[in-house]
Amino acid sequence: MVTSHSDLWSWTSSLVLSAGSPVICLLRTASSSWMASLVAYDDSDSEAETEPTGGVCAAGHTTGTGVAGAPGQAFAGEEALPTDPTSWGGSREQRLPLAQLGRGHRGSCPSQRLRWPRKEPEITLPASHLSRSSLWTSHVPASTVPLAAARLKPVQLCWDTPRSSFCAQSESEVTGKTASSSQRKRAEDSVVPYIPKRLRQLQAASAEAGKGKDVEPPRPPAGCAPAPCCVAPHVSEFIQPYLNSPYRETQVPSKVLFHLRGHRGPVNSIQWCPVLSKSHMLLSTSMDKTFKVWNAVDSGRCLQTYSLHSEAVRAARWSPCGRRILSGGFDFALHLTDLETGTQLFSGRSDFRVTTLKFHPKDPSVFLCGGFSSEIKAWDVRTGKVVRGYKATVQQTLDILFLQEGSEFLSSTDASTRDSADRTIIAWDFGSSAKISNQIFHERYTCPSLALHPREPVFLAQTNGNYLALFSAVWPYRMSRRRRYEGHKVEGYAVGCECSPCGDLLVTGSADGRILMFSFRTASRACTLQGHTQACVGTTYHPVLPSVLGTCSWGGDIKIWH
Repeated sequence: MVTSHSDLWSWTSSLVLSAGSPVICLLRTASSSWMASLVAYDDSDSEAETEPTGGVCAAGHTTGTGVAGAPGQAFAGEEALPTDPTSWGGSREQRLPLAQLGRGHRGSCPSQRLRWPRKEPEITLPASHLSRSSLWTSHVPASTVPLAAARLKPVQLCWDTPRSSFCAQSESEVTGKTASSSQRKRAEDSVVPYIPKRLRQLQAASAEAGKGKDVEPPRPPAGCAPAPCCVAPHVSEFIQPYLNSPYRETQVPSKVLFHLRGHRGPVNSIQWCPVLSKSHMLLSTSMDKTFKVWNAVDSGRCLQTYSLHSEAVRAARWSPCGRRILSGGFDFALHLTDLETGTQLFSGRSDFRVTTLKFHPKDPSVFLCGGFSSEIKAWDVRTGKVVRGYKATVQQTLDILFLQEGSEFLSSTDASTRDSADRTIIAWDFGSSAKISNQIFHERYTCPSLALHPREPVFLAQTNGNYLALFSAVWPYRMSRRRRYEGHKVEGYAVGCECSPCGDLLVTGSADGRILMFSFRTASRACTLQGHTQACVGTTYHPVLPSVLGTCSWGGDIKIWH
């Protein structure tokens, strides 16, 4: 039996010399902890790479592969170092080779494998790597540090020993201390924030748009007074030849003259300026909280953008004089803006979200306002107050159309129940606020838009039954059973319709992006244009040019056809 350390050492030496072949020493003594400060392994750039170690023979050759184990366990292939210093004085032939001394700095700390109990070192990255956090730089024990993190240079291990030159921080690390706490915590926790796919696509689209040459200038914040509109004092050279001559027969357009892209949301409606000498200007409203004025005849560029609303602009109309624009939106606000000065001549607040606006044809100081309410209100811009109210048992007003030079008007609603025959289209007396008739449309479809024929006493109603219905514009407002214009799709969109200035053609959009034209007399289809990729919700003929047509879509673009 071995009774002392010296006997143990002599027995081990005799065993190695007598065997004459490599032997793996598996002995480990508890009193060798003080030798850890004198012996250090030659580590590489990181301790994540496993170093081959093995048993030691008398000639100094190594065999086997050593794997670092947990504290308190034996290491396969690790040398058993003697604990008695006096035994080192033996002959060179009887001395086991010691582990190679570390080539690091004198003040460097011993290897992690010789520290017991082992503590997990902290990985401190340079300041240049703090902002680029990754799962490869996780806070893990030294024995399992990922290879990508180990090859980052410089990598410094801060031990619990007193501060030395090895643990001294460089200037870049000192600069890194000024980084935000959120970035530092993100680098330590290795949490990569998730960005949704839709947000990534928007960021990529904005980056590509920023690289383009034609970058739209930033819009003024909502509520700010817009700049005056740049209106040319002279009449457009394309419109001038048609002003003093009678209107010619409307021709079917076939080519795109301008493709206007400026809105960042769906375009709800478009309207040419009613003054013939200024009819080169086109008004458009959008769900992006703005309405714009375009030169859609000469250049196709945007003259002015108005950001007066904090929500989507659902309706906007030219005043009969062509110098003012009335707008209303989902923010309950009403604004009357002067184009020449950019000032707001009238500002009011409705009790509901505004979806339709119409000026009185005889008194331009009065307009009707309808929206998400059972009541239609008449406003006077001179006093800024409501002068009349027209209430019905409905939830929303979709469109308004004046008849008989303003003495009557029609309203279409969203009622579509079994007993909706008395609420779909209602005729009102403007002066007395009384209902003239509520038995006009007897089918269970809503009518998102109404249009008046320019020469005959009839009007058109766009229905969600995917057809245009024709009605008489005088009492009792009968619907024609012989003529029905169908072939397009509505599918819940507020698809508009209109008659040509000569009255021979009807035009309507479609939910599939098409533009359809019909003959007013025969109800046959005259032309079909593949206009937009998304639903075409607005169509309007130019009041002077016989072959110019404007269309807008739910995709946010406007096309001028010729």
